[in-house]
Amino acid sequence: MSSYSAVDLFAGAGGATRGLRDAGFRVLAAVENDIEAAKTYRANHPRVFLFSEDIRNVTPEKMMQAVNLKQGDLDLLKACPPCQGYSTLAKGEIDESRNDLVLDVARFVESLLPKLVLLENVPGLQKDRRMGDLLDRLAKVGYKFSSSVTDATLFGVPQKRKRFILFGVRGDGIAEFASLLELLPSRFGNVNKTAGKALERLARYRLAGDPLDVYRKSTPEVIGRLASIPVGGNRFDLPEEHQLACHKKLSNRSAASSYGRVKLNEPAPTMTTRCTTPACGTFVHPTENRGLTLREAAAFQTFPVRYKFLGNYGSIERQIGNAVPVRMAKGLGLIATSLLRSFAGAGESKPT
Repeated sequence: MSSYSAVDLFAGAGGATRGLRDAGFRVLAAVENDIEAAKTYRANHPRVFLFSEDIRNVTPEKMMQAVNLKQGDLDLLKACPPCQGYSTLAKGEIDESRNDLVLDVARFVESLLPKLVLLENVPGLQKDRRMGDLLDRLAKVGYKFSSSVTDATLFGVPQKRKRFILFGVRGDGIAEFASLLELLPSRFGNVNKTAGKALERLARYRLAGDPLDVYRKSTPEVIGRLASIPVGGNRFDLPEEHQLACHKKLSNRSAASSYGRVKLNEPAPTMTTRCTTPACGTFVHPTENRGLTLREAAAFQTFPVRYKFLGNYGSIERQIGNAVPVRMAKGLGLIATSLLRSFAGAGESKPT
């Protein structure tokens, strides 16, 4: 018996694909517009049919033909549309055309009619008008939904990362449940993990000559500032001579995480698209006077130590920050498997 099938929309560097594969899914196709992220995806998932182009230029019919899919055959459609416009970190002008990409999910669902739809995004998406439009369109073709806001730590990810998770099921197969975690098999071991444990594991399995074992170069002034931050501290702990003029003008609660050290005995903070830049958050190494390396940030996103990333430094940093944590994706994949098996028990067809 083969595994369940999946398609990954807005696939990025492939974190969700890796997690779904770890959960036993056979990922048939993916779509990713960013050229560098697509190169990373291909390097790690060469057997997946990747559409490296704007999703608005990809038709579901073209995808179905490419991977020999018929309407209704697909088990899981996963989507994580660009989230910056819905994030609480979003500042300045919002690119509405990028936010509209969430409605492309509806276009694919309407044509593919997968048994399950999985949407993963920042919590702000659930309050956006487009979310209501998406659910209305999916309801018209027979989907019912269950959603929640959960934290990646509950899936054993060593990183605080709140996400909006929605499962849509075609037909009457979905039931209300108090927590997504109820559907996780006990063997998954969804225990909290700390940043310290993640770094210990990375040190144990680190590869010699790893190209991601690098961090942002700092000026002597910044190095002096980092050296002045105590273990567990942040910019508020800096002596007067190392405080930034811009920070002195801010309120006590503004930019509180800037120049913060990752705490060893807690999960790491949310890895953003600037996750190795000390001035942009709690991205200073717990004990060393430097920012996080790209590989350390990838470890907090639970990427395997051998996972390849292609592109320049800034591109790889963005790819890591934008990714779905691999272990969270695996957990969601196992939840999806539980749902699909319940449909099979109720008379739905099993994978062949």
